[in-house]
Amino acid sequence: MAKITFIQPNGVRAEVSAVAGESLMQLAINAGLLGILGECGGCAQCATCHVYVIERAETLPPVGSEEDALLECTVSERKPTSRLSCQLQAGPHLDGLVVEIPPKQI
Repeated sequence: MAKITFIQPNGVRAEVSAVAGESLMQLAINAGLLGILGECGGCAQCATCHVYVIERAETLPPVGSEEDALLECTVSERKPTSRLSCQLQAGPHLDGLVVEIPPKQI
């Protein structure tokens, strides 16, 4: 089973066991992590699940046009490693992925 590390806005690191096929947004919410809101429920409409990929970005699929447009509307600064966690599906290929949750989502 893949392990994903989330760095929360308060600096606390949390390692979460990934459930294959579940979005990183849902993993974070289910684990009770700080900073991931997912107000749209994972439909790629709100950008409140914004994360910065710190390690293993090369294992992710490319940013789609819808995700790219929403990343322009994030409250926290968009960085080259910005992604919407609702658009990233967990699986063995993400083992060791490290993401940082920005300080603000709304």
